[in-house]
Amino acid sequence: MLEFTLNDGNRIPAIAFGTGTALYNQDASAFVRLAIETGITHLDGAQMYENEETLGKGIKSSGKPRSELFITTKLHILKPGQTVRETLVESLGKIGVDYVDLFLIHDPTANRKEATLSEIWSQLEALKNEGLTKSIGVSNFKVEDLNEILPGAKIIPAVNQIEFHPYVLKAASPIIELCKAKGIIVASYGGQTPIVRVTDGPLKDLLPKIRERLEQTRGSPVTEGQVLTKWLLQKNVIAISTSSKESRIKEFLSTVDVPDLTKQEIESIDNAGSTIHKRIYMKHIFNE
Repeated sequence: MLEFTLNDGNRIPAIAFGTGTALYNQDASAFVRLAIETGITHLDGAQMYENEETLGKGIKSSGKPRSELFITTKLHILKPGQTVRETLVESLGKIGVDYVDLFLIHDPTANRKEATLSEIWSQLEALKNEGLTKSIGVSNFKVEDLNEILPGAKIIPAVNQIEFHPYVLKAASPIIELCKAKGIIVASYGGQTPIVRVTDGPLKDLLPKIRERLEQTRGSPVTEGQVLTKWLLQKNVIAISTSSKESRIKEFLSTVDVPDLTKQEIESIDNAGSTIHKRIYMKHIFNE
């Protein structure tokens, strides 16, 4: 399994199964178990998804030892007077674990009335020091959000999970560059957007050509989805995807065995993707 090293020294699997989008507020247990049995070890959950209990059920029914899994969850909305610690302890109880591997601030705009981002980040730092989470990070953070917490941060975020695919490449470039400068790993959700949500975009004719070249090199089938996942992995970006089909999960995992894209192929995807802007999620954060 391909892994990246976080800036705190912990290791993170580069391919993750997400329990959001189609599984939002749904019973995810069977899908989580299927993902684990198919070979997934990185499970990406969130308080917002309202299915942490079923994430835990799926983990338990798989029989996979806790030590062999990487579990992420994310802070949602603080109730008046509630601490970040209280929300994480509640999440741990729902998932049925003593700690998570990664705890993220899900939305930089969600708790502005309760606390500043710096105050919330300070609480996450305390949770890492206490051992309730191995690593801490952020999600959907723009440059200004990250710059709000960095000056007073005792621990630099390990991860920034954002919507990332070729059709937001141009808009995401400033935050990608800042994360790179600070040693923050980027994780991508929505990475398959060009083939599942914006099917008539500028990559429509390019992806099949790259797929065909990779198939010839590999000597076995390659999908356009694997081309996009490979594009992410070669940018040292964690790829998060959700699927209810075993064949899709296997395809997702086997992307690491697909030959690398050439520098020219990556540039061609970058250039074509940058000609349009199509954000699908969390538009309120970006005033879109």
